[in-house]
Amino acid sequence: MVVIKPTPTALQFGAFEVDLKAGELRKQGVKVKLQEQPFQVLANLLEHAGDVVTKEELQKRIWPSDTFVDFDHGLHSAITRLREALGDSSESPRYIETIPRRGYRFVAPLKVIGHAPESEVVEGKNFPAPGDRLWTFCGSVLAGLLGGALLLGLVLTLNLGGARRWLRRESNPAIRSLAVLPLENLSGDPAQEYFADGMTDAVITDLAKVGALRVVSRSSVMRYKRTQKSVPEIAKELGVDAIVEGSIEHTGTRVRISAQLIRGATDQHLWAEAYDRDVSDVLRMQEEIARSIAREIQVKLTPQEQALLTKGRPVDPQAYELYLKGLYFWSKATKESIEKAIGLFRDAIARDPSYAAPFSGLADCYTVLGVSFGVGSLSSSQAASQARSAAEKAIQLDDTSAEGHNSLANTRLFFDWDWAGSEAEFKRALELNPGYSSAHHWYAHLLMAEGRINEALTESKRALDLDILSPVTNLHLGWHYVYSRQYDLAINQLLKMLELDPNYGYAYWYMARAYEQQGKYSEALQALGKAQGLLKGNTAVAADIGHVYAVSGDKAAALKVLTRLSTLPRGTYISPLEIALIYVGLGRKTDAFQWLDKAYVERSDLLIYVNVDPRFDSIRSDPQFQDLVRRVGLS
Repeated sequence: MVVIKPTPTALQFGAFEVDLKAGELRKQGVKVKLQEQPFQVLANLLEHAGDVVTKEELQKRIWPSDTFVDFDHGLHSAITRLREALGDSSESPRYIETIPRRGYRFVAPLKVIGHAPESEVVEGKNFPAPGDRLWTFCGSVLAGLLGGALLLGLVLTLNLGGARRWLRRESNPAIRSLAVLPLENLSGDPAQEYFADGMTDAVITDLAKVGALRVVSRSSVMRYKRTQKSVPEIAKELGVDAIVEGSIEHTGTRVRISAQLIRGATDQHLWAEAYDRDVSDVLRMQEEIARSIAREIQVKLTPQEQALLTKGRPVDPQAYELYLKGLYFWSKATKESIEKAIGLFRDAIARDPSYAAPFSGLADCYTVLGVSFGVGSLSSSQAASQARSAAEKAIQLDDTSAEGHNSLANTRLFFDWDWAGSEAEFKRALELNPGYSSAHHWYAHLLMAEGRINEALTESKRALDLDILSPVTNLHLGWHYVYSRQYDLAINQLLKMLELDPNYGYAYWYMARAYEQQGKYSEALQALGKAQGLLKGNTAVAADIGHVYAVSGDKAAALKVLTRLSTLPRGTYISPLEIALIYVGLGRKTDAFQWLDKAYVERSDLLIYVNVDPRFDSIRSDPQFQDLVRRVGLS
C-alpha cells in the first residue's frame, strides 16, 4: 500500500535551524560545521524532545553492536562537540541537559518550520527508522489541523515535548507517592557527600509536608545511592508512583540543584528544573522544589501546606553546612558519631543562634544517648535536661518545625513521663508534616507504653510504609509485636529485617525476647549471643542474657552474669531495670523491687513499658508493682 507521510524538513530552536533531510545545522541561516555522529545525537534528542534519551538507546541507534569503539568516550566526545557547536554548557544547559547516570535530554522549545510530503511503498509491517517517530507525530499534527483540531495542533507544533507531557498526564494515573533518590554530588569533592545527602533529606522533608503525598523517608532511599538499578525497578521496590532524581553542585557559596520527576512504571520524564542559589537562600530553594513538584503532579496544597512551603528564611551558610555535617554523623547512629554530631550542632548554633534546626538535632542526640535502646551512654537523668532545653529552644525559634515538636515529644515521653504533653507534641508534629516517618514511629512508642496496642501498631506500620527499607522502622514493628504478644509475627518481622541487614544486632536481641516468651530458651540465648557479638559493649544485652538464664532455671549462670555486671569499669552505665529483670527471673521479688525503685529514681526510660513488657508478668499482680505503675503515671 502507499502511505502519504507529511515529513518535517526543518526544525527550529533558539537561533538554530536543523535540516534533518540534508543533515545540516544552521545558525541564523549560516551553516554550522558538525560531524556526522554529533548530528545523529542531536537528531535523536530532537526526536524525543523533552524526554530522557538514555546512553544505551543512543548506543543502539548510533553505535551498532558490530562497531568496535569505546562507546563512553565516543558519546562524551560527540556531546562535547555538539555543545560547542550550539554554544551550550553542561553547567547551565539551554539545549542539552545531562541526566546523571542515565543520559541526556533536549530541553529547549522546538518548532516545526517546513514539511514535504513523501510517498512511500510499505510492504508488510513497517518498522520506523531512527527519526520516524517524530515525523509520524508531526504528520498526525497536520492531519489534526486539517481535521479541525486547530488549537491542539498549534500546541503540539509549538511545544512538542510539553504537549506530549500534558497528554501523558491526562491519560496516566495520578501520582500519589514518590521517592527522592540521593542527589548525585557533582562538586568533584568526595568530602561534599554530607552536603548532597543533607540536601536530599531536606527535599524529602519538605515534600512530606504535603498530606496528599506518600513520600519515602531518607533511610530507605539512601540504599539506592550510586545504584545501577533502573527507575522502574526502584519504584517497584519502594512501591511508589514516581521518582525524583537529580544532582547537586556546591561550589563556594553557590548551590546548584538539577531535579527531574519520572513516572516509575514507564520511566517517562514528566518535569525537570534547575535551581541556582546562594547557600544563604537554600531553605527557600528546597521549598521551591517541593512546590514545583506538587504543582506538576497536580496535588492541591492546603493553605497550611502552602504557608509551610513559603516560610524559608535566610540562613548563615556556614551554620547550614555545620548542621548538614551534624545530620551526616547523626545518621551513622554510633556513640562516637552521635558525640561528633553534638559538637557540630553546637558549632552551628554558635554561628547562627536563631537557626532552629540544630537545636532539634542536638535534642535528638541527647535523647538517643539517654535511652536504653539507643546508644545508651548516659543515664536518663543526665540526658534529660540537655535534650529538653534544646527541644524547647527549637520550638521557641520556629513553632512550625515538625522536627522540633517531635524532639520535644520524645523528651516528654522518655524523661518526663508527661503522657498528655507528649501526645500533644506528636500530634502537632504530624499536623505540620503528615509524612514524617520519625514522628509516626515515636508516637507508636507512646501508644504502646499506654497499652493502646492497636493504635500503636497502626502508627508503627504507617512509619514502615513511609520508610520501608529502614532497619529501625522494621525493627520496632517487630518489637511492638513482642509487646502485643504476637510472637510469631514478631519473629517473622525481625527475620524480614535481617534480610535487609544480616548484621543488625538489635534484630537478634528483640527476636530473643519473642523466643523467651515461647519458652524457646536455647533459641533465645543463641540469638542474644549473636546480638552481643554485633553490639559490642551493650550492657543491656548482657543483662538480658542473665534474665534468660534465670527464667530457664539456670540459676548459677544468671548469678555469674550479675557478678560480671557488678564489676563493670567505672563510667560504664547499666539501667537498674535490667538488673531488676534478672532478679525477677530468679524469683527474688525483694531484690527486684529494690532495683525497680532505683530505676524509678533514675527515671529509667524502660519503665514506661512496664505495663506491656511480658517479662514482668510474674510480679504484675503484686501491690508493689501496681504502685510502681501508678507512680510512673500509667494507671
